[in-house]
Amino acid sequence: MLRCRRLLLGMAAGGLALAMPALAAASGWQALPETAPAPPDNPVTEAKVRLGKALYFDPRLSSTGTVSCNSCHNVMAGGEDARPTSVGVKGQVGGRNAPTVWNAAFHPVQFWDGRAASLEEQAVGPVTNPIEMGMPSLEALVERLKALGYEPMFREAFGGDDPVTPENFAKAVASFERTLITPGSAYDRWVRGDRGAMTAQQVRGLRRFRELGCAGCHTGPHFGASESAPFQKFPVFANSPYVKRYGLDKDLGRYEVTKKEADKHLFRVPTLRNVAVTAPYFHNGAVATLEQAVRVMGSTQLGRELSDRDVADIVAFLEALTGPFPRIEAPRLPVPSGRAIRFER
Repeated sequence: MLRCRRLLLGMAAGGLALAMPALAAASGWQALPETAPAPPDNPVTEAKVRLGKALYFDPRLSSTGTVSCNSCHNVMAGGEDARPTSVGVKGQVGGRNAPTVWNAAFHPVQFWDGRAASLEEQAVGPVTNPIEMGMPSLEALVERLKALGYEPMFREAFGGDDPVTPENFAKAVASFERTLITPGSAYDRWVRGDRGAMTAQQVRGLRRFRELGCAGCHTGPHFGASESAPFQKFPVFANSPYVKRYGLDKDLGRYEVTKKEADKHLFRVPTLRNVAVTAPYFHNGAVATLEQAVRVMGSTQLGRELSDRDVADIVAFLEALTGPFPRIEAPRLPVPSGRAIRFER
């Protein structure tokens, strides 16, 4: 009772914008952790991160020697490629927008359709995808890694007599990706009690975000999918005019993986961390601006047309989720001595 009285006095004396940090804990708002979770069988080590970073940046691990993980998930920017859909080997275009790799470690599943259960499982998928990196097999990947001179780095990271394996490749890349997190945003500082970290408009936007029900799907410190509810139907309101305008119902989502009728149009809930710097939006990258994306979500997921003020306030709040990006320097890659690598044309 005394605590509630103090909160009310704080609201009266300083206004809602000043009182909200004290209310954050009671409302369940959480700051992004300083480290990402890692599975017991793949603890993060410096050697694995160093190897994973080199693998992530190396385009020679594609069939044509032109596409790396970073090509579509550019960690020098927002963790994606700013295209509606990505371009892979031989100029082929994929069918879905590349989600940001920043803070991907907090997702319960990976890819828009959730077909990978972990970062490790996700890491090997694009390598053999014929549109993305185009390697004919994981065995061919191992041969390429050995030909490029990666074996000493694998041995340092994993030990053993034959450490260059697809499993260790996946563990190294996943370990690097677990360092790609952005705690310390204005929102994080506000949750921890810095009353001036967010503007009054951003606090209003957070309040509307909660009142409208957005936090029902975008949950937890990463404002994304939860373990208990990783997927959400999109669009919910198929009669929204935005559905036809942007072709939002053409992709059947998780159904393409499971072939279950109940999974049609189910997609993994994306993180809203750094959403202001990851345009274009949605699984098909059809919406160019964050303002329009908020309007689309109001219509397709909530069945309502948001007011201009609500849109502006929510956009302002989402901008407060942009975190400070750690400095990334391109790695020095191993180079084979005295011989060339043959790539497809």
